[in-house]
Amino acid sequence: MNKVTPFLMFQGDAEEAIQAYTSWIEDSAITSIVRYGPNELGAEGSVKHATFTLKGQQFMCIDSNVKHDFTFTPSFSIYVTCDTEAEIDRLYSQLSEGGQAMMPLDNYGFSSKFAWISDKFGVSWQMTL
Repeated sequence: MNKVTPFLMFQGDAEEAIQAYTSWIEDSAITSIVRYGPNELGAEGSVKHATFTLKGQQFMCIDSNVKHDFTFTPSFSIYVTCDTEAEIDRLYSQLSEGGQAMMPLDNYGFSSKFAWISDKFGVSWQMTL
């Protein structure tokens, strides 16, 4: 086994999501994007396959060319440990815009500042200080 990589399946907004994530989290980057071309199964220009990193963790994603009745589930989340209050406050603000807070940013006893949200793309994030 070479490695294990988280894989996210979007339905048309993969590029917007990964551009946002890589701009909000320092030391992150989009490493490759392959797009659907004319006469291929997916919508022309949408993400056929992409890779990106968030703080060194590699992810892969696609825009599904098949519409599904399901999307992301909060039972799988991206867990982020922030170094400062300013960092967690900023990230919480960015990720929660247009999303839904399942556990708003607060002191829950196990962390002086913690939040669990679903962002506007449906991806679940847990953040702790």
